Amino acid sequence: MADTVIDLNADLGEGFGRWRLTDDEALLTVVTSANVACGYHAGDPATMRRVCELAAARGVRIGAQVSYRDLAGFGRRAMDVPPDELAAEVAYQIGALEVFARAAGSRVAYVKPHGALYNRVVHDAEQAAAVVAGVRLAGELPVLGLPGSRLLAAAAGAGLPQVGEAFADRAYTAAGTLVPRSQPGAVVEEADAVVARAVALARDGEVAAVTGEPVAVRARSLCVHGDTPGAALLAAGVRRALEQAGLRVEAFG
Repeated sequence: MADTVIDLNADLGEGFGRWRLTDDEALLTVVTSANVACGYHAGDPATMRRVCELAAARGVRIGAQVSYRDLAGFGRRAMDVPPDELAAEVAYQIGALEVFARAAGSRVAYVKPHGALYNRVVHDAEQAAAVVAGVRLAGELPVLGLPGSRLLAAAAGAGLPQVGEAFADRAYTAAGTLVPRSQPGAVVEEADAVVARAVALARDGEVAAVTGEPVAVRARSLCVHGDTPGAALLAAGVRRALEQAGLRVEAFG
């Protein structure tokens, strides 16, 4: 049986200039943790400041969503970045967000990789160690990632808190990893299915793989992607279902 307390996170601040992808205001009335884009895959200083102010005012925990430097590709393109350079870029992104979080009366409370970097550090020990090195440059922050990943193993080795994460709106392989977005069915789009999967993940620590078999996924935080159409309504439905199932929806830590 999974813990009866679950965090609900979403990716926020994913815009640039006049372009906005995420409905930050609506999502911040639902989620307990906000993964804020730090400028490398999305986000600009004004957006980061606005989201931090909104999150702080509503008591939502602020997390730095760090990425490869890939604004044109939304951080979803594979890249090879030398470890020292990646560590510096991770620290740079956290530091930029920390300025706005502190100005809003809050702080950066955790770090979560985005997109191609998130998927890379599931298996790549060198890139995972570089991300953790960047986190340590910025402070002793918790790291949010996929259970069983090289990233969480590296965080544990460095003495950083590790937070396992599950995805209600993404398909899983039988090995417990995410189905690549390039494959059909990688994103679960039917709202009722997302809600049912969220409850199963939070309450039972289990989800059905894309091939049908049950997969154990022990997580303290659930993610609903902010760039999904209707994400705010979907997140509200997920939270309502979690609470109706007897779970407390609270930020981790």
